Amino acid sequence: MIIVANYHVREGEQGNFISLELMGDIEMVQSQNTGRFYATSRRCFVSSTFDEITAKRMVGKEMPGNIVRKQCEPYEYTMPETGEVIMLAHTWDYQPEGVANIPDTSKELAVA
Repeated sequence: MIIVANYHVREGEQGNFISLELMGDIEMVQSQNTGRFYATSRRCFVSSTFDEITAKRMVGKEMPGNIVRKQCEPYEYTMPETGEVIMLAHTWDYQPEGVANIPDTSKELAVA
């Protein structure tokens, strides 16, 4: 299960649109630096056709599905807590329940 955690008004080429912020269940992850565990949650953003009033009503709604890891071109990410810049080669996508896995496009990205 995932939950609609928030919404954001974004600016696109054709004007403003609403993006929904989705969050998965709590997960315990072990730090590679300290070995200690910390709580986190996967999250992703999906575009919507909602107006802001409708998007506001969606916050807190649960939906079946998962947030899954998807390979992508490497990019730099700045850790908000420390300012450390790291390289990542994945993103997170929403996958509805009962839908086959999102195709892995990492091979296509490497060829392009």
